[in-house]
Amino acid sequence: MAVQDLDSQNTALQSAPISLKEVRRLFTHTDRVQESQFLRREISARMFERLSLIKTNPSTLCDAGCGEGDDLLTLRTRFPDAVLCGVDASQDMLAMARSRALVAKSLPQRWLSHLSVRQGFGPGHSMLGCADFAQLPLRDGSLDLVWSNLALHWHPQPDRVFAEWRRVLRVNGLLMFSCFGPNTFKPLSDVFAELGHQQAVLPFVDLHDLGDMLVAAGFATPVMDMEMMNITYSSIEKLLQDIRSLGGNPLLTRRKSLVGKRMWDRVREGLEQCRKPDGKIHLSVELINGHAFRPVPKQTADGSSIIRFDALRK
Repeated sequence: MAVQDLDSQNTALQSAPISLKEVRRLFTHTDRVQESQFLRREISARMFERLSLIKTNPSTLCDAGCGEGDDLLTLRTRFPDAVLCGVDASQDMLAMARSRALVAKSLPQRWLSHLSVRQGFGPGHSMLGCADFAQLPLRDGSLDLVWSNLALHWHPQPDRVFAEWRRVLRVNGLLMFSCFGPNTFKPLSDVFAELGHQQAVLPFVDLHDLGDMLVAAGFATPVMDMEMMNITYSSIEKLLQDIRSLGGNPLLTRRKSLVGKRMWDRVREGLEQCRKPDGKIHLSVELINGHAFRPVPKQTADGSSIIRFDALRK
């Protein structure tokens, strides 16, 4: 399944001028990405806590932006009989997901999985594919649940992504996602801005804008919330390393030439000024959580209105 780039499209139509080609390149460094797993696992755990409060038992579901596959394993444990697919833009991350899935299976489970492949697509079956979030290789109305953990902010057009996720969901299907908000990575973004490098950090989309996009895409009464997380660092080098491991900078407008030693020294000096009384630098992460359902349609595909009549009670 191929990934189609949006890099050549008009950036005025994009929430951020993100290069999907650069996103894929950044996530080929799987060893580096693993350095930030602590944050992904913490946010994933919080998402699963929210999911436990929603009455749902999906028979088909998709992890959009499955990465190394940890959430897929948890989803499989939570919904053992569901047909499960994982989609990611990085072939390297999908290769890691495949390896982890095999390690997680016992020998009898591996044998049964081979049988299920031969016999066709059925309960408990899993598959992985490389695709753009806004062009999923799935049929209309084929899913009960779309799950996405810290992936949405890597796409230049989240409004198109929401529309696509709605397309593949069945009526009353659930979307649950998390992503970074605009106050993420302060004070690093403030230091770069003071040095005239506003495009050094992604301009993450605001919670209210994401809610408006969900409504415009046709989701019913989306539930959005935001929480601030702080990660403390004694070492500036470790802070910068973790920022890179979370994905780096895929902006088309990013500085193409290498940042020199003098500039990095100024960045480090600026971060040193941000140390709190405890002697540590507090890196902020604005976490946006959202979930919404695909509602019962009010119109047919040709625009005709659908009028529903409840049966009269005797």
